Amino acid sequence: MEKFIIRGGKPLRGEVAIGGAKNAVVAILPAALLANDKCVIRNIPCISDVAMDIDIIRDIGGAVRLIDRHTLEIDPSGLRDVEVPYELARSMRASYYFLGVLLTKFRHALVSHPGGCNFGDRPMDQHIKCFNALGATCELVKGAYDMSAERLLGTQIYFDKVTVGATINAMLSSVCAEGLTILENAAREPHVVDLANFLNTMGAHIIGAGTDVIKIRGVPQSSLCGVDYTIIPDQIEAGTYMVAAAATRGDVTVTGVIPKHLESITMKLRDVGAKVIEDNEHESVRVIGSDKPYRSTSCITLPHPGFPTDMQPQFTALLTMASGVSMLSEGVFDTRFRYVDELRRLGANIKVDGKTAIITGVERLTSAPTRALDLRAGAALMIAGLCAEGVTEIEEIHHIERGYEDMEVKLRGLGADIKKINRPDKVAAANVV
Repeated sequence: MEKFIIRGGKPLRGEVAIGGAKNAVVAILPAALLANDKCVIRNIPCISDVAMDIDIIRDIGGAVRLIDRHTLEIDPSGLRDVEVPYELARSMRASYYFLGVLLTKFRHALVSHPGGCNFGDRPMDQHIKCFNALGATCELVKGAYDMSAERLLGTQIYFDKVTVGATINAMLSSVCAEGLTILENAAREPHVVDLANFLNTMGAHIIGAGTDVIKIRGVPQSSLCGVDYTIIPDQIEAGTYMVAAAATRGDVTVTGVIPKHLESITMKLRDVGAKVIEDNEHESVRVIGSDKPYRSTSCITLPHPGFPTDMQPQFTALLTMASGVSMLSEGVFDTRFRYVDELRRLGANIKVDGKTAIITGVERLTSAPTRALDLRAGAALMIAGLCAEGVTEIEEIHHIERGYEDMEVKLRGLGADIKKINRPDKVAAANVV
């Protein structure tokens, strides 16, 4: 089993380039199947979730050709199957986007209940609500959602809570519905906007993405054409390196980003005492760590433009070393603090009360063997390990590789002492370079 070996205590310095947004690409790759010709998708991150999307597309009859490491050509002409089996769907949450795509393409979809990170109940009720409102019926058959519709008709849908996944699935399933669909209380995240832009480039008619009301005027599916499209930068990857720079008291310029997408992260880093310099002209942000103790703070995760839930674990890692007592509340998911026990192994002082973590800063973290329980929790352990005294081991790193491309390579480029090994190796742990 692969794991990371990190010798902490080295400030990160230099530049790191950010790849395409994971949360956008896992929606856009399925959406490309709605076209009637080949699509070329650029700035695709080399992560395992993308590999899983490719496997699903090929399994149901689509063709995928690698143009270069970050560019794919998707040909939907051979698409024939409406079923995404359990073996493929179970590995990532975003497999549910094939429900909306296949329902639009064939008026029938059969997708097993999705997998992904385990940090609390993430029901499908809002997805089913939007499919039903458009005229589809749904049955749960042996753990799979069996959706079918004779016609999809535009309608008005109000989401009971802000949900990115259901907002995206509503867009995918209404893009060719007859008439006008209005989504209220819609998610506003950058990857929702990116999907809308991609679909509009194909010939869809979507307005309002980025606000809480999205209007979709259905177009004939035959009118959707193949396009050449570039994915936006990954807001969460960028935020992770920003927090890592601050936590290690380093000086890192994060390039290839949209600074506006990072405003909530920038604000909280400044709040604790890090220096952040935004450069919109050169699409970069520079984070300079403080040589003074970081200040404690309070933070709650909220839907965009609030502080992202996907940055909560990483920011918690930073706050373990801030002076005083910080409060970090989770406002999106019911439970997302399973990773706290792993940070405690490194010496963090954290108590969890319901949906709030109470973090009392410590002078230093110390090394320990740990394991990544989910994608962002794994990133938090990477940050903590970079700061901890001694050698930290992180197991179950397949979670991290679901959403971060070559993370250990990028960290080494910033001066980190990190190595990935394929088996338990005490010599490597003692002599990591």
